[in-house]
Amino acid sequence: MRQQYDTSTPPVAFSVADAFTLRTALDALGGVRGLDTLDAACGHGSTTRMLASGGARRAVGVDDCPERIRRARESGEDTGGAAVEYVLLDDAAGMPELGPFDLATAVYLFNQAHDRPALHAMFRAVRASLRPGGRLLAIVPNPGAFPYADWSPYGISVVERSPGGDAPLLRARLETDPPVPFECREWAHADYAEAAADAGFATVSWQPTRTPPACAIRDETYWARYRTAPVGSLMNCMA
Repeated sequence: MRQQYDTSTPPVAFSVADAFTLRTALDALGGVRGLDTLDAACGHGSTTRMLASGGARRAVGVDDCPERIRRARESGEDTGGAAVEYVLLDDAAGMPELGPFDLATAVYLFNQAHDRPALHAMFRAVRASLRPGGRLLAIVPNPGAFPYADWSPYGISVVERSPGGDAPLLRARLETDPPVPFECREWAHADYAEAAADAGFATVSWQPTRTPPACAIRDETYWARYRTAPVGSLMNCMA
């Protein structure tokens, strides 16, 4: 569950809600103006560009997919003249020395960890890139929805849940055109919090998904239904 969905028109609903959740959280914290920022698992760069357009002093997007990095670099979206950098990683747990940063974002990064050591390594890599007092804002999936919640109207369908390993494996697809299959692990929120604490984050808190104002495409009834079982939640970690 990564940012392949950037190409859909209009964007799939759960990604719209996630972007709104992240943006409102940043606004509540006073914005990013003058901050050095890192966007881990940047995908096609939509969050990186949001950080840059918000006035970040430095906005660095990192990803382990050459195609996503290529498309991020080729994006012509206006960032208000702010400098944006994109870096190709060998893997998410082996981040090079790019910081230090004041803020890191991670949209559906940590659910890609295939086992518990990999999950903890991802959090340690992000924590090592942050200054003391820095912050991580991460969108992570909510566990336990399948098969009880149907996310297909919001842009994602879970096809199969296979128990085993350190966390169940979910096989799913993004309902874009064409659909994009993917796999990820169904970690519990407690697993994420444990990994954050092990990495050296001092505090971990959670915020529910927020949804944007109703519009002609998605009215308030649509969003109210989504809020009963949203795809993700916001994890707020302080270093």
